[in-house]
Amino acid sequence: MSVTVVGGGTVGLTVARSLALRGGAVTVVDPRPGSGASWVAGGMIAPDSEAWPGEDELHRLGVESLGLWEEFASALQPFADGPLITARGTVHLAVDEGDAAELDTIAAAVDDPARFGPIRPSAAARAVPGAAPRIRAAARAPQEIAVDNRLVHRALLAACRAAGVDFRAESVDGPAALEELPGDAVIVCAGVDSASLRPDLGIRPVKGEVVRLRRGPTCLPPPEVTVRARVRGRHVYVVPRADGVVVGATQYENDRDLGVRIGPVVELLDDAFTVLPFLREYELIEVTAGLRPTTTGNLPVIAPIGGRVYAATGHGRNGLLLAPVTGARAADMVLQQEVQAWN
Repeated sequence: MSVTVVGGGTVGLTVARSLALRGGAVTVVDPRPGSGASWVAGGMIAPDSEAWPGEDELHRLGVESLGLWEEFASALQPFADGPLITARGTVHLAVDEGDAAELDTIAAAVDDPARFGPIRPSAAARAVPGAAPRIRAAARAPQEIAVDNRLVHRALLAACRAAGVDFRAESVDGPAALEELPGDAVIVCAGVDSASLRPDLGIRPVKGEVVRLRRGPTCLPPPEVTVRARVRGRHVYVVPRADGVVVGATQYENDRDLGVRIGPVVELLDDAFTVLPFLREYELIEVTAGLRPTTTGNLPVIAPIGGRVYAATGHGRNGLLLAPVTGARAADMVLQQEVQAWN
């Protein structure tokens, strides 16, 4: 079966590799693979930390995908030029009573103390050396991991080529061009650009900025766990990397503006310094903005959308998390082994 995948981000490459490993003749069409949200992501594989009341279906899908990640990472590791998994476990910190109440809300949404549950601030301080002493409440999500998103994408590129996937550095401009693509099936995995290819998918861009910091020779090392915090009602996360951390992320509705706004970034860093003061000594190496492809209900669209055209897009803030389960479900769907829509 010949398949054209439109979009070479993490989701698109995972779908392409899944189909190629199951015998498909796959071509990925993208002028700059990995230049969108895949490049900017923090790398958290965190379904429990992202749980929220009313999003039970998204949580279940995330937990399923987390269960696939160890095998997924192991298969990609030979193609990577560094460790893909950068942290195991997530520790949540709250600096006041209002922020602490959100931890209870998340715990109720997860409804499994083994997956997400409170810990004493003293235990959090031991898990996160250098954390500020003014932590009022803490929680842990022990099964979550974090990965280096850029290493994952580069490994996926190499793994796709090894599996026989072809690449065309071309743009697909509009619904008419989508219909003209060759193949027995065409799968839209184009992130925020999916909206211009199929406006009926209901995908909109949500902007986010992330900051990369590098550890200096005299600085405390990065935490060994992902640190998430709520400071004065604002969310911040700090994700370890081999040479430092990624701090994220701002979030606001946006059209297609990728300019970095200094105000939200200053607030983001101030919140990170509130919970991890030692990060003030790190070196600022990059501030980047990206656009999350978001749907109204926050569920991705993994579904047939007409004729030989399918969709596997709209993952919002969960593209990395949901990549393995999306690859498996999209391959089943296109190969007619299982047709189940998630939208």
